[in-house]
Amino acid sequence: MPRIADVLRSCLTWRHDLGGCLLALALLMPAGALAQTTAAGTTPPAAAPAPASASVVVLHRKVALLRAPFLGVSPADRASRAEQTIEDLLDKGGPGEVTVQDVPQGKVLMVDGALALILVPEDADQTRGEDVASVAQNAARALSRAIDETREARDRGRLLHAGLYSVAATLIFALAAWAAWRIRKALVARTAALLESRAADMQAAGLMHPLRLRSAARWMVGVGVWLVVAVLAYEWLAYVLTRFAYTRAWGEELGGFLLGVLRQVGSSALHALPDLIVAVFILLLARGVTALARPMFDRAENGWSTFGWLDRDLAVPSRRIFNAAVWLFAIAMAYPYLPGAQSEAFKGISVLVGLMLTLGGSSLVGQGASGLILMYSRTIRVGEYVRINDQEGTVTELGTFTTKIRTGLGEEISMPNSLIMSSITKNYSRTVRGQGYIVDTTLTIGYDTPWRQVEALLVEAAQRTEGVLVSPAPQVFKTGLSDFYVEYRLVCQAIPTQPRPRAEVMQMLHSNVLDVFNEHGVQIMSPHYLGDPPQAKVVPREQWWTSPAQEPGPSGRP
Repeated sequence: MPRIADVLRSCLTWRHDLGGCLLALALLMPAGALAQTTAAGTTPPAAAPAPASASVVVLHRKVALLRAPFLGVSPADRASRAEQTIEDLLDKGGPGEVTVQDVPQGKVLMVDGALALILVPEDADQTRGEDVASVAQNAARALSRAIDETREARDRGRLLHAGLYSVAATLIFALAAWAAWRIRKALVARTAALLESRAADMQAAGLMHPLRLRSAARWMVGVGVWLVVAVLAYEWLAYVLTRFAYTRAWGEELGGFLLGVLRQVGSSALHALPDLIVAVFILLLARGVTALARPMFDRAENGWSTFGWLDRDLAVPSRRIFNAAVWLFAIAMAYPYLPGAQSEAFKGISVLVGLMLTLGGSSLVGQGASGLILMYSRTIRVGEYVRINDQEGTVTELGTFTTKIRTGLGEEISMPNSLIMSSITKNYSRTVRGQGYIVDTTLTIGYDTPWRQVEALLVEAAQRTEGVLVSPAPQVFKTGLSDFYVEYRLVCQAIPTQPRPRAEVMQMLHSNVLDVFNEHGVQIMSPHYLGDPPQAKVVPREQWWTSPAQEPGPSGRP
């Protein structure tokens, strides 16, 4: 046994005659005993973790993967010694012939008859059905290629050819990138023209501005050009790296990575195609359902017909609610069939979106519910003149979340629908017949002025005001008999011949009231007494029909 120990010690120190050491060791003891000795010397205790595997790399090219220790040497040390041995053999020169020899312990790779690498059965991946023979053949082919590339890296002529090819590839890449950048402007113009022709309806509705279309076209073309340039740069880099032996392995990895990604994407797309077809069919079915309901909503929106409660005012919100319900149901049904729907990332995004809607969507849901209540309860409508809190104007837009009102001063006020729901709303247009709105004003006159004269003066002032309708005729109401005066209220219906704010009509009415009262010598003043007047403040009968009031005839008409 001392002789066996000496041989083992020599095998661990010698590099170039390791094959002879192993042959001598095989002659000194049976293969079974040597295997037991090797296993006893290299197998770690049951509780110890398995040693990490290590790769034998020559000129950036992987030759073999060592998974198990041998004769007490770890895979990392085995790989390091094998790389140093191969490097020393290549420095010596020679034909570089790689052969495989069988030994009782596994396979030995020889370079020009000298030992380069030892492979044991434990180096094969049993889960993939490998054996030491196939591993040795693959390692021999990789080592032969690495040796050829080492010689190529030392050949100046081949390096010069590689450099020339690289310069040519660089010039072609620069020319292609320059051409892609030059045609970018032409593509932007063509894409913008195409978008403008397809989005003419959206421009007419004010939803898309031509400048935004051009910006969108510039962005899309820019992204496309940069993608093309990036792919060209990737291919150029991979080609240039493969021209040189020293970096050929890196270039092959770059090319293989891109092909692997494309292959994986294509395979995933083919596997997901049946489910994707089902999802597309569900979405097309939802589109068909909304298309079937479109004529009904169009007729109601244009006022051609009504369907029970569905009229022109409710056609637009009802269409939106119906379409949203159909598409939400379709998305919920198609969701399980979407590619990646069952992945953890997709589930995480779904949970995040749901959490955001739960925490920040309470006020949004409240505003939307208030808008729907305003629409379906018909509290206000577009075109009506209303007063909400201290704001007064014409309703120009009744949305789901906000309502816009244009005041008589030309201001546009946006009010949250929840605020409107919690406020008192005064509608000046709801009680009129046809279009228009109510115009009213209040004034107080003393008891010594005939009330018939006051009513006639107010009606005459209303008739002079442009925009106040003759039919229905203006009316005057005595709304109160106070201590010192009578309260009169003039109510009339106005619909200007030209678009005019209510504030302007009120200004004209007040001006006419002042003029008419001044013309007939009636002062607009509410008296207040500190004592009893010397004469009673009453109107004699002969003054009841003071101009412009007209006394009715026998028929009851003035």
